[in-house]
Amino acid sequence: MNREVTLPLIVDDRGTLQVAAADVSKLLRTVGGRWLHLVEAGQDGLDEDTVAALTIELAKLADRIDVACIAHSSGTRGD
Repeated sequence: MNREVTLPLIVDDRGTLQVAAADVSKLLRTVGGRWLHLVEAGQDGLDEDTVAALTIELAKLADRIDVACIAHSSGTRGD
């Protein structure tokens, strides 16, 4: 599962971000956390290893969004 995801930043003609990145990254982390909670609660039909792997990938994606937005705000590229 090592596919890279390109994260387009949505900016206006002045370079201002149009999406609240903090909200998006928080949402990704929250989804993963809720999945883990369901597994811990014994929810039927959820594979613990799969949920753990997906939660990790969501957290990585959230981290990449944060880094890209920090780089954009500081005028550098986050590659």
